[in-house]
Amino acid sequence: MPPTSTTYGTITSNPTTFPSHAKHTRRPWPELFSLSSFCLPISAGDAKARIKLNLSYFRVNYVIIALTILFLTLLWHPTSMIVFLITFIFWWFLYLFNDNPVVIFNRPVDGNVVLGVLSFATVLLLVLTHVGINVLVGLIIGVVVVGIHAAFRGTEDLGFPGEEEENGLLSVVGSQPLRPTSGYHRI
Repeated sequence: MPPTSTTYGTITSNPTTFPSHAKHTRRPWPELFSLSSFCLPISAGDAKARIKLNLSYFRVNYVIIALTILFLTLLWHPTSMIVFLITFIFWWFLYLFNDNPVVIFNRPVDGNVVLGVLSFATVLLLVLTHVGINVLVGLIIGVVVVGIHAAFRGTEDLGFPGEEEENGLLSVVGSQPLRPTSGYHRI
């Protein structure tokens, strides 16, 4: 990445080295289940804000939890389990442990699109194996578990990569000086 240069009269900051899909990486499980981070939300608005932030921050972890719950509802249906395991291979390579964005026809595909297509394909293929009620129950349980966790897990200790540089104190402290410092001397 080329270094940025500062000229007189411009304000520049160091470009973030995190790609846009880096927000959607798997977070450490102890961070997800840290008991000190759980507390009651103050209001419904606070719960909604927590859910929104936690769903964004722990997205991959929540997908793994929901897929695990869905898999557990299929334990007594071997054909459906085989179909699920085949779709899980696509989940694994295209979403869960993929560090690079998916590229189709030389264009990167947004992570939300990949998530939506994989979710739709998984549900459709499982319903075609005649376990629609199991899929529905698994999805409902998964949504409830993830929603409760997201509402009760505090967001104070969460930090998105690059967020401090763009919005916080580091945007002032860590940025380049406004005036060139070379050529100026104290008298």
